[in-house]
Amino acid sequence: MDTPELKLYVDAQFISPYAMSAFVTLTEKGLPFELLTIDLATRQNQGAGYASVSLTRRVPALTDGDFHLAESTAISEYLEERFPAPTHQAVYPADARRRAKAREAQAWLRSDLLALRKERPTEVVFFGEGYAPLSDAARAAADKLTAAAQILLEGKDTLFGQWCIADTDLALMLNRMAMHGDDLPEPLRVYAKEQWQRPSVQQWVRQAQAMKAATP
Repeated sequence: MDTPELKLYVDAQFISPYAMSAFVTLTEKGLPFELLTIDLATRQNQGAGYASVSLTRRVPALTDGDFHLAESTAISEYLEERFPAPTHQAVYPADARRRAKAREAQAWLRSDLLALRKERPTEVVFFGEGYAPLSDAARAAADKLTAAAQILLEGKDTLFGQWCIADTDLALMLNRMAMHGDDLPEPLRVYAKEQWQRPSVQQWVRQAQAMKAATP
């Protein structure tokens, strides 16, 4: 296989859960890559330079030589096919149905639960910031998340018997509540905490905390 020339573009604050997901995929696969930051606060992502890299002008974005790709799940799926197991760590289940369920979970976590994501932004997870009690709408979203997570996990330590990238995405969503001290069934709290200790996840967390500490 040719030597990859990979670059990953992420938000300068390191608080995008989607950028983190792509970062974890690359790290788990043991792939060398250059990490580049885009300042969303100054709308750097709207400039012509970044538009030539990211069709959506959002983070994350990946370049592989002259190939450009945006959207975190597309990036993870591309990397899984481009750098497959057993040469590289698998980030999706090998079984077709389990792999489909992992993608289902990822798509759902990215497209639903807006009230919860708004009232428990990722500043809770990465910086420990506090917010008001959940509104009725956010509580309903939290209950929906809790019910789905319990069905998906069925008391297991991981979603499908071994880690996959959907575990990282689900743990982040649950940690929006767990790290804020909101009501959450203890098995889900334990699952989210254990998933958060994965070395690839902690690499991202340390960068977020370092960036926060360096900000005046």
